[in-house]
Formats: sequence, structure tokens, C-alpha cells
Amino acid sequence: MANELRFKTARDLFMACPAVSRDMVALPTEQPSIEFCRALLAGRVPEEAITFCAYLLPERAAVWWAHECLSHLTVLLDARDQELLALVRDWVSEPDSPNNHAEVSQAAAMPPTTPAAWIALAAGRHGNGSALEASAVSALQPLPAARAVSAGVLAGLARVALEDRFSVLSAFVEMGIQMAEIEALRQSADAN
Repeated sequence: MANELRFKTARDLFMACPAVSRDMVALPTEQPSIEFCRALLAGRVPEEAITFCAYLLPERAAVWWAHECLSHLTVLLDARDQELLALVRDWVSEPDSPNNHAEVSQAAAMPPTTPAAWIALAAGRHGNGSALEASAVSALQPLPAARAVSAGVLAGLARVALEDRFSVLSAFVEMGIQMAEIEALRQSADAN
């Protein structure tokens, strides 16, 4: 399965997405991406596995993964975040819908101050800002969608009780790995 991933090794991902080296302390290796991600999870800063997953997944899949992570934390989110999660869900289902496009543009234009606001920003950044108006895109240019995904998931994780945090973190990373494998299968099937 690992041979089908977008980035076969951690070094491949770091070479293709230089922004990841600004978001992580870990240095890339020649390990297969999935092994590297699990090593991060078992390492000194396990939260870096979240960041790695955010970059490993294609942008739209990363937004969906973040949505799914935060959906497991709804009791820790306020009503506005739950509204933003519903918006992101609708956008992932139909990213080309004019209604979803306009709503994501509005949400992404607001400062990201909550976990779901970061995910809405990532949805707005998808495809180099295709869901954002041109003026908003230029203001956000340095922010990759993966960085917003990572920030949203980590902000949600920060709300989890300390004694539960590592198990939730582990579940999120495993979900990200599964999604990366599913995306690899999907892309392989599309290529055939």
C-alpha cells in the first residue's frame, strides 16, 4: 500500500511541500511515509504526526479528515464551530456548488480563532484558494491548506482532557493514515 501513496517517503513529502519543515521539528528520513508518521506518534512530539498527516493527505481529503476529527469532539465545540463543521461537510460533499462556494468564502474570510474556523479556512484555501475571492487569496498566500488543517485539529485536541489526549491523538493519526491509504487506492483505481 505504501508504494501507492502520493509521497512514498517522508523525504519525498518534505521535498514536495517545503512548508512542512517550518511546521515540524522532526527531520525527514527515507522511511516510508506511514512508518515515519507512526514513528512521530511514538516520538518526543507526537503532535507532529497530526501535522504530517495534514500534509500527507490531498487537500480535500485533509479537510475531510479534519472535519471527521473535530466531529468526534462536538461536545467540546460551541454552536458556531458546529455550524462551521456542517458547512465544511457540505463543501466536501459538493465543492463546486455555488452555494457552498459562497458560504466557505465567507467563513474562510473570518479570522480563524476556533478549531472549526481553521478547517473552514483550509476549505477556502483548497486548490490555491479556489473558494476564496482574489483579495482574500493574496492576503492568505503564505498559509498552506495543510497548515490550517493541522492548526484546526491540534486546536481541537487541545480541548481534550489531558488524561485522554494521547489516545484521541492516536485515533486521529490512525484515521489520517487510513484515509491516506484509501486515497492511494482511489487514485490508483482512477489511473487504471
